[in-house]
Amino acid sequence: MSKRLAGRLVVLGITGSIAAYKSPEIVRALRAEGADVQALLTPAAT
Repeated sequence: MSKRLAGRLVVLGITGSIAAYKSPEIVRALRAEGADVQALLTPAAT
């Protein structure tokens, strides 16, 4: 099975409450496609 994002780095910006809540789901989907994921959080997301 080919992973569309294999070898790619995705930077995920997390800015606030709903983004922080949904981000694990997004990271799982990106990693399932082979991406390396780096998360950047704003102060509102921490």
